[in-house]
Amino acid sequence: MGKPLLGLSMMAEADFVSAILPLMQNNAVDVLEWSFDTLYNVKEPDWLNDLLNFYAENNRLIGHGVYYSLFDARWTERQNVWLKKLKEEFLRRNYNHITEHFGFMNTENFHQGVPLPVSLHPKTLQIGKDRLYRLQEAVNVPVGIENLAFSFSSDDVKEQGEFLDQLIEDTDGFLILDLHNLYCQACNFEVEMQELINSYPLDKVREIHLSGGSWQKSVYGKRMVRRDTHDDLIPEEILSILPSVLAQCKNLEYVIIERLGNTIKTEAEKEGFFTDFNKVRAIIDASDLQVGKMGNWTKKEIKLPDEPLENMELFEEQSRLTKLLFDSVGPAILKGQQFHYFKTENWEPEMILTAQNIIKKWNPY
Repeated sequence: MGKPLLGLSMMAEADFVSAILPLMQNNAVDVLEWSFDTLYNVKEPDWLNDLLNFYAENNRLIGHGVYYSLFDARWTERQNVWLKKLKEEFLRRNYNHITEHFGFMNTENFHQGVPLPVSLHPKTLQIGKDRLYRLQEAVNVPVGIENLAFSFSSDDVKEQGEFLDQLIEDTDGFLILDLHNLYCQACNFEVEMQELINSYPLDKVREIHLSGGSWQKSVYGKRMVRRDTHDDLIPEEILSILPSVLAQCKNLEYVIIERLGNTIKTEAEKEGFFTDFNKVRAIIDASDLQVGKMGNWTKKEIKLPDEPLENMELFEEQSRLTKLLFDSVGPAILKGQQFHYFKTENWEPEMILTAQNIIKKWNPY
């Protein structure tokens, strides 16, 4: 028994490595989280390979997937290849657990970006469960899902916790509670942070993510839009609520601070990063929480259908929605579209424009 482990989401950029070196030399980083699929098609530098192996050999490495895309309604060769590479990665390295994002990102012609929210519909849940079964089948460690920072409507914000609870139920999975993602939702939809936190299955939280972000100017001149850009300090509102969150998450094992690799360049940025790290360390040390018992996890036997579940009607809607966002159609036009799985009539125009910005950023051509 002991306190939850404090660690970092590892980045390969030289600036990041230079910034965290003092923490590494002081043995302050208990655990590393590595997004293993970001370098699937690139050879890891030797120093990174050695560092990840060192943490893996000491049972202090956790995996975070980015590109599986849990709710794609059509199964393609891309997912087969992703799972094959995942199995190879697990033969090479010992991970304590693995996580993925809630949402979908890869439809026909769009292969980059951040996960878009899925429609909270029973058929969508079936797709998600099928993909999660296949992910769990590929590895012999617990699999968790991270809550999403972006939503189109307040209904989606309020329902996400219950949806995630149902999603991970059959695999005895767990939740990453990303507090900055919840902070984005709270700011963008004017909901209390604690109200949102209470809507999640907190007994299933094994990992917490902490990060900073940025404000995007509002097109409509209302409030600013909060974005999960991982490029700034952890907001004070998150640090102030963290002690009560720790007290509520009885099975918590890891607290991970996220920061993009090219955003800690100046001395002031490094100093701020260290200050955040030390504040979080002090909050964890001051908490009464002892690491929970999820280490007793055993893999559930699930009979997988030979063929992955597909829903071509949902796939068509996901593809059409992504293309409409990419083409920057006006919110009024998008809200007037006929969708069965997406309640576009309830969507906030501000969030539609934000999604368009995100897709354009990652798919510029």
